[in-house]
Amino acid sequence: MSRLKENIKIIIFGTNTKAGKLFDEVLIVSITLSIITVLLDSVESYNEQYGNIFYIAEWIFTILFTIEYFLRIYSVRLPSSYVFSFFGIIDLLSIIPTYISVLFPGVQALSVIRVLRVLRIFRVLKLFQYIGEAKYLKAALISSKRKIYVFLFVVINIVIILGSIMYLIEGEKAGYSSIPKSIYWAIVTLTTVGYGDIAPLTALGQTISAVIMLIGYSIIIIPTGIVTTELTYSKTKPSNDATCIVCDKDDLINDSLYCRHCGAKIEQN
Repeated sequence: MSRLKENIKIIIFGTNTKAGKLFDEVLIVSITLSIITVLLDSVESYNEQYGNIFYIAEWIFTILFTIEYFLRIYSVRLPSSYVFSFFGIIDLLSIIPTYISVLFPGVQALSVIRVLRVLRIFRVLKLFQYIGEAKYLKAALISSKRKIYVFLFVVINIVIILGSIMYLIEGEKAGYSSIPKSIYWAIVTLTTVGYGDIAPLTALGQTISAVIMLIGYSIIIIPTGIVTTELTYSKTKPSNDATCIVCDKDDLINDSLYCRHCGAKIEQN
């Protein structure tokens, strides 16, 4: 890797140098200002008065973020390791809406996804203990995905059956005009949201509604229990504190100097 690429990488990805810290601090301020710009631009009164200023500011931020994005690609050994990483995807999604808005006005509002880029503050402030907790949560969610799939399958069956029953009992007069609409009502009732746009009129229908509500309160705690169990188990596993600054992989070999995924130098937390 050339000296220029290495210097750019140290500034953009690194946090152990003054230049790297300054770059990240300026980046976070820029991201925050760009998000504020998008939010204010959506307010009609502000848009009428300062619409042109917001438009220019949005393009300035987008161009700066685009340059930053391509510098990140240029400076890493394996560009795909950054492009397909979490931050790489977020960085790309944060600049695309403005360019698309040229053809489809209004799409630039999706630029608020830039708020996810502020997650880089964890690196700047060295809050790695919070990143570690996030890793435990991620591991718990992945470990419990099969149980959650089974749980969702059971819930889907429950709402289909109960929705169909309510369609037969209440019918169109009560607003249950079709089985899909009755299933929608069952989902709303089971989750205890209760919009009130559809309500049973018969005594039997109201009884079934009460049963669904009670089932809903019982079901809500199941995913929480599943994830909590897996979270407790995942914390008992040994973890690797080394995280790649480029591709964000944490399944690295202990005491290794370079990331086995992208070849970047590893910074020990």
